[in-house]
Amino acid sequence: MDLSVFAESTVQEKLFGLFVLALFVQLCYYLAYFSRLSLFKKTSTESFFPPVSIIICARNEEDNLAAFLPDVLEQDYPTFEVVVVNDCSFDNTADVLKELTNKYPHLKIVTINETKNHEHGKKIAVMMGVKGASNEYLLFTDADCKPNSKEWLRNMAGNFSNKETEIVLGYGGYEKQKGFLNKMIRFDTFFIALQYLSFALAGKTYMGVGRNLAYKKSLFFKMKGFASHYHIDSGDDDLFVNEAATKHNSKIEISIESHTISRVKKTFMGWFAQKRRHIVTFKHYNAKTKWRLRFIGGSQYLFFLLFIILLAIRFEPILVASLFFLRQLVQLIIFIKPMKLLNEKDLIYIFPVVEFILLFVYPAFAISNFILKKVNWR
Repeated sequence: MDLSVFAESTVQEKLFGLFVLALFVQLCYYLAYFSRLSLFKKTSTESFFPPVSIIICARNEEDNLAAFLPDVLEQDYPTFEVVVVNDCSFDNTADVLKELTNKYPHLKIVTINETKNHEHGKKIAVMMGVKGASNEYLLFTDADCKPNSKEWLRNMAGNFSNKETEIVLGYGGYEKQKGFLNKMIRFDTFFIALQYLSFALAGKTYMGVGRNLAYKKSLFFKMKGFASHYHIDSGDDDLFVNEAATKHNSKIEISIESHTISRVKKTFMGWFAQKRRHIVTFKHYNAKTKWRLRFIGGSQYLFFLLFIILLAIRFEPILVASLFFLRQLVQLIIFIKPMKLLNEKDLIYIFPVVEFILLFVYPAFAISNFILKKVNWR
């Protein structure tokens, strides 16, 4: 009896078993969680219009404020103010804001002056904005973001009609432009949104994005602001939501009218720096969130790695390929509706290629944070 053949077969079968296990984990996430966004139906909130304060933090954003702030100020909504925190700008931001106040009396400016002996991140600016806000309901976006319609505020704020709701998660997309990098950035944004929006629907809210996020002022003070993670440069959005969200206090808003659209990075290095800043916060998420996300990412890497290995050693290639395409088919079915809802349906044709490339890009983001200088929000 040739024992070497038996041993080789056993190793191959173990690899195949791990491949099937990774597929099973992936399918569980897609069918049990991500499918929720496909089935999501918004409840009517048209009759609730509480006074709202929109908060925007800006540093050297004269061009973006001139281009996008009027769209924020001209929202179709009964009572609201826009609080812009001018955070140590040394360009013409102050002049742009001053000019806009002449036309829009509901624009409020909070100024932070730069000091030589003290540097600060975005959280100081956010806190100043919250303190300067007159209303209980706060809606956050960035200076380089444009509301997708004049009904953005109406759609986001309407979700507070349920008294239990303290947090509303919106979608912040990026401009559609030509080029593969643009599609990669937008797919990355879509897939992250698919995860946090789907988990929110399952009562497991773990993050939101500051480009389109709303919560109550009273919740901010109840959580003592950013006290528990003030020492971390980033996380004014996702770490706050990760700490403040409960099973019942969060809702999502994904109507096309409620999106914000941001200017997209045009170079890989620009996006690289942005992503480095964003992923710093992962290790500070609560334990349950970290394990969920690790299982998603880990099973994804394991699935693709073993797929390549099993094909290379020619272990049941038809069966392995069939299981691979089963995952792709389930993924396609789950993606179609959310991509349409989030106005990213052009990505449906290239997502398998982009997903595979991102598997190589993500580790570079993580490794770079150990060897490169930290990146400030500015």
